[in-house]
Amino acid sequence: MAIKEINPLVDFDWEAFENDGVSASDKAAQTAAYEGTLNNVNDNEVVDGTVTAINDREVVVNIGYKSDGIIAKSEFRYAPELAVGDTVEVYIENQEDKKGQLVLSHKKARQSRSWERVNAALENDEIIKGFVKCRTKGGMIVDVLGTEAFLPGSQIDVKPIRDYDTFVGKTMEFKIVKINQEFRNVVVSHKALIEAELEQQKKEIISKLEKGQILEGTVKNITNYGVFIDLGGVDGLIHITDLSWGRVSDPKEIVELDQKLNVVIIDFDDEKKRIALGLKQLTPHPWDALSDDLKVGDKVHGKVVVMADYGAFIEIAPGVEGLIHVSEMSWSAHLHSAQEFMKVGDEVDAVILTLDREERKMSLGVKQLKDDPWENIDTKYPVGSQHTAKVRNFTNFGVFVEVEEGVDGLIHISDLSWTKKVKHPSEFTQIGAQIDVQVLDIDKENRRLSLGHKQLEDNPWDNFETVYTQDSIHTGKVAEVLDKGAVIALEGGVEGFATPKHLVKEDGSQAQLGETLEFKVIEFNKDAKRIILSHSRIFEDVARAEAKAAKKAETAAKKAARPAKEQSPAIVNVAASTTLGDLDALAALKAKMEK
Repeated sequence: MAIKEINPLVDFDWEAFENDGVSASDKAAQTAAYEGTLNNVNDNEVVDGTVTAINDREVVVNIGYKSDGIIAKSEFRYAPELAVGDTVEVYIENQEDKKGQLVLSHKKARQSRSWERVNAALENDEIIKGFVKCRTKGGMIVDVLGTEAFLPGSQIDVKPIRDYDTFVGKTMEFKIVKINQEFRNVVVSHKALIEAELEQQKKEIISKLEKGQILEGTVKNITNYGVFIDLGGVDGLIHITDLSWGRVSDPKEIVELDQKLNVVIIDFDDEKKRIALGLKQLTPHPWDALSDDLKVGDKVHGKVVVMADYGAFIEIAPGVEGLIHVSEMSWSAHLHSAQEFMKVGDEVDAVILTLDREERKMSLGVKQLKDDPWENIDTKYPVGSQHTAKVRNFTNFGVFVEVEEGVDGLIHISDLSWTKKVKHPSEFTQIGAQIDVQVLDIDKENRRLSLGHKQLEDNPWDNFETVYTQDSIHTGKVAEVLDKGAVIALEGGVEGFATPKHLVKEDGSQAQLGETLEFKVIEFNKDAKRIILSHSRIFEDVARAEAKAAKKAETAAKKAARPAKEQSPAIVNVAASTTLGDLDALAALKAKMEK
C-alpha cells in the first residue's frame, strides 16, 4: 500500500490548540473581563453577602467573589427566620483555604461591630431582636447584635414567670436599658416593650369600668393577702376578705393559678390604676339565707374559726359566725384567755344569746348549757358547812378560793389562824393548794362566799385565858425582831409581843433572835388576841421586892433598938414575923432566878 505524504502546516497555532481553541490573547481578554465582574476582597474584612442556599447544617453566602462562602448554620440561631436572598454581613477569614474554599464567619462580623451597635441602640432607644441562649441565676443570657446581654427575670414579662426554660431558644424583641462601659455589660428588657402598650390599654379599660360591673379575668398571682386578676391588660386585686363569705386562711383554698373566673368591680382609682375586685359578692350573703325560725335561746353547733384573747368566733354556717365571749365560756370567774377553753378547729355546741339580723351579728354562750351553780347555793353550801377549796389568788387582805367551777369565796386574812399573826396569805398557803374551809356567809347577789379556815378548830384563846394569866411567867423564844419590839413564840402555838424595854436582860444586854428566856405576862386580851410580855419585869420585880424587904427589915431593926417600955410586945412580934416571912420568900425567888 502506498503511503500518502502529508506536509505539515507551517502556520498551525499550537498554543490555541492547548487552550481549547482559545488563543492566548483571547484568553487574557476573557480573564480580564471575568475578573472585572468580581469584587476585590481582603482577609479580615467585613462585607455584605447574599444568602444563596440554606440546609440543615450550612448557609451558603455569595459576596461577589469567584467562589461562595459556607457558614455554619449555628451562627444564625438568633435569626431562625433567615431565608435565601437575605443580606447578611460576613467576616472574611481566608480568601482560599487548602481546598480552595472561601472561609467566612457571620459571628465574627457581628462581634466586630456589635459594641458600636449596642451603644447606638441604647442611645436611639431602638427595638432590637435577640436570641435567648440559656438560663442563669436571676434571669437569662441573650445574644443581641453579637453581644451577650443579661435579661433579668423581672424584665421578661409584666406578669411573674414561673418557668424560665420555656424561653430558652426563642428569638424575642428587646430594648437595651443599661450598659456598663467599663465591664462591657449589657442589660436588656422585654417587659419595657409591652409596658407602654399596656399602659395605653389600661387607660382604655379603666375609662370603661363601672362599679358593680362583672368581668371575666384570669388568676395571675396569689399572695397571702389576696389574688391578682388579669382583666385583659389591666390587673385587679381580690382581697382575701372578698374571696368568700366564710373565713379564708389561704387564698389557694379558693382559687388556683391561671383559673378563669367572673369577678365584680367593687372600686377603682383612675389615678393610681388600682382596681378592687370581689368574688363573694356574686353570691347571696349567707345571713340572708339564715332560717327565720332561728331565735335567741336556740342551741346551735359550729366550728371554731378564729381565736382571740377575748373570745372565739364560731361558724355555724358558711359565712355566718357568732362570738362566744370568754365570760360566756364558763361559770367560773377566773377567766383570763379564751385559749384556755378552745382552739381553732374545735367543734362546739352553744346557745344563742343575742341575734341581730340587720347588723349580721350573733353572740353565743357555752356555759348556759350547764346549770348555774348559784341557783341552789343556799342548799348546797349552807352557812356552817365545811368544804375543800382550791387557792386561786392572793390579796393583802385574804385568799380567794374556788369551791367548784363558778363558785368562789374569800378567806379573810384574820380567819386563817387563831394564833399565828399572818402578814400575807403567802405565809400560810400557796396558789393551787387545797384548803379546808367553813362557810361563814353567802352573798348571792354578788356571787361570793365568805369563808373561814380557823373556824374548823376550837378557839384556843378560851384555854389561853386560863394559862397566860396576869403576872404568870412562861418560857418563850424570840421568833422575830421588829423595830417596835419582838414576837415571842410561846407554848401552845401562840405568840406574844415584847417592846424593846421589856427585852433588856439583867446584865443590860438586849435579847437576841432565837434566844429562849423567861417572860412575865403583863397584859392578856382575849378579844384582841393579844399577849404582852416582859423579860426585864421579872428581875425588876425581884429587885423591888428585895428593896421593900430590906426597908422593912431596917424599920424593924430601928424599932427593936428602942427601950422595951416604948414598944408594945404585940407590935414587935408582928413586925418581926412579917420581916422574916418576906425575907424567906424573896430568898427563894432570888434562888430560882439565879438558877
